[in-house]
Amino acid sequence: MQKPLDFYKSQLIELEKKSAVLSKKIVTIRILRFTVFLATSIGIYYTFRVPNLPLIIGFTGITLFVFLVILHQKLKENRKIIDTKKSINITEIAVLNGKYNSLDTGKEFINPLHFFSNDIDLFGKGSFFQFINRTVTNDGKKLLARILSSNHISNISEKQKALQELSLKIEWRQHFAALESLASSKKDTSTIIYWIQNYHSKLPSFLSTIIKVFPLISIGLITLLIFKIISFSVLLIWFFIGLAITLTSLKATQKLYTDANQAKDIFKQYYLLLEQIENQQFSSAILLKKQNDIASEEEKASVIFKKFSKILDAFDQRNNLLIAVIGNGLFLWDILNATKTEQWIAKYKNVVAQWFEIVSFFDAQNSLANFAYNHSNYTFPKVQKETNIIETKNLGHPLLNASKRVDNSFTINNEQFFIITGANMAGKSTFLRTISLSIIMANCGLPVCAERYNYAPIKLITSMRTSDSLTDDESYFYSELKRLKFIVDEITSENYFIVLDEILKGTNSKDKALGSKKFIEKLSNSNSTGIIATHDVSLCDLVNKYAPQIENHYFDAEIINDELFFDYKMKSGVCKNMNASFLLKKMEIV
Repeated sequence: MQKPLDFYKSQLIELEKKSAVLSKKIVTIRILRFTVFLATSIGIYYTFRVPNLPLIIGFTGITLFVFLVILHQKLKENRKIIDTKKSINITEIAVLNGKYNSLDTGKEFINPLHFFSNDIDLFGKGSFFQFINRTVTNDGKKLLARILSSNHISNISEKQKALQELSLKIEWRQHFAALESLASSKKDTSTIIYWIQNYHSKLPSFLSTIIKVFPLISIGLITLLIFKIISFSVLLIWFFIGLAITLTSLKATQKLYTDANQAKDIFKQYYLLLEQIENQQFSSAILLKKQNDIASEEEKASVIFKKFSKILDAFDQRNNLLIAVIGNGLFLWDILNATKTEQWIAKYKNVVAQWFEIVSFFDAQNSLANFAYNHSNYTFPKVQKETNIIETKNLGHPLLNASKRVDNSFTINNEQFFIITGANMAGKSTFLRTISLSIIMANCGLPVCAERYNYAPIKLITSMRTSDSLTDDESYFYSELKRLKFIVDEITSENYFIVLDEILKGTNSKDKALGSKKFIEKLSNSNSTGIIATHDVSLCDLVNKYAPQIENHYFDAEIINDELFFDYKMKSGVCKNMNASFLLKKMEIV
């Protein structure tokens, strides 16, 4: 299989060629369009006195001109799609080269009270979300954030199959993302869904009968006028009757138009996306179910959305002065489109939310699949029901540079606790975040940065980053106690993998050591599984009482030629070398 970086580079070359060809065609069409306009004008001018010929030239010229305008617009849209795909590939090349700081950080999803997201830098600058997110719609972005922070541990194997399948549909994913970018609308669909689901007809029922008859009578009167059977005054009277009928419902149609206009761009965007989902072949159970959910007995969901999009486009023409006057006077244009809008809403109001959700689902899943494709050297975790919660070989953090990253192998069993000691900057916190993120990735169906990763699905809960709150008048220590209380309450009803980093930092050393010991004993007695990192080596004495439920591990630091050296490897036992005093001296602080 072609390497991701090579694929993106080759795609970029091909897309640049296609964009250049389309640009030439667009220029050619513009020249032709001007030529047709000029030729038609000259033709009419020189044949003005010839019977019927100016009409023929004018009709032919206008028809050809309109055709060229439509073709020009289509070519521009195609070029926009190609240019969007170019941007997609440029982004992927940059990310694979470690440059992703310009991408959306997802900072709005930062939540200090969440089970784990704030502790493991799931959102924010330099976060995993920033690294993985390629969603285009706001709904897709929100769904991706929910997936990453959900703590759901069901159907892992099915999630993996869906991502494995989608990861190989690279060109389809890129085309889907490009189509999502076509519409200018980036609005949430929630307000539109609420409006549709709670809309009640405002137009009187008799108008639905009138709009069927009124335009036919208008066409009949126009025909009679052409053949001079009736006078123009008859048609004029009928025209003012039409305007009067339109005015009686103006308030209702204006309100409906204002609300519907907010949805116009969304439906124009989404029917194209539904069409892509319908026409793609899927084999995994999750993707097939989503595809079947947009199947309709009468018509395809994309066709239904497209019809509504065209209704809203037609409704929007009321802003054209000619249609506003002639259209309403002779064809009740506003009432006609308002009725069509209401009829569509009444028929499909109960399925719109589900169809929107499916587009958001693919938007979010494409980001996850893109990550899986970009990291084909990663391992899809093997789900097991054995005693090992995690058994992994060479596990690393996906955001660290692969050429500099140091990986670790370990096995932690069910109802077992690791106490990890180590010097400052030796890698304890990075190791905790690596394990935590691997659990979240595994639960989402993603491959993890490891050669082997066997695990029993488990939820994650952490306490690694606590801060005081001036607004709530809370001390750092009290905030941390609240977090630990939250963990204790949660583990009474759910099975969690617990990750703690230097707990009870807000109190004195003696009190901290005593409190930490009692807390770890409580966790151990509750049959919990997890890891705690600490500088307090006295906690390692717990292994004498609770082995093998509790194990000691450490990250070491060595002083070689008056320089600190870290190997970032986890070892069994207790750390002997601490480096705070060395660093104070080295940096000439003391």
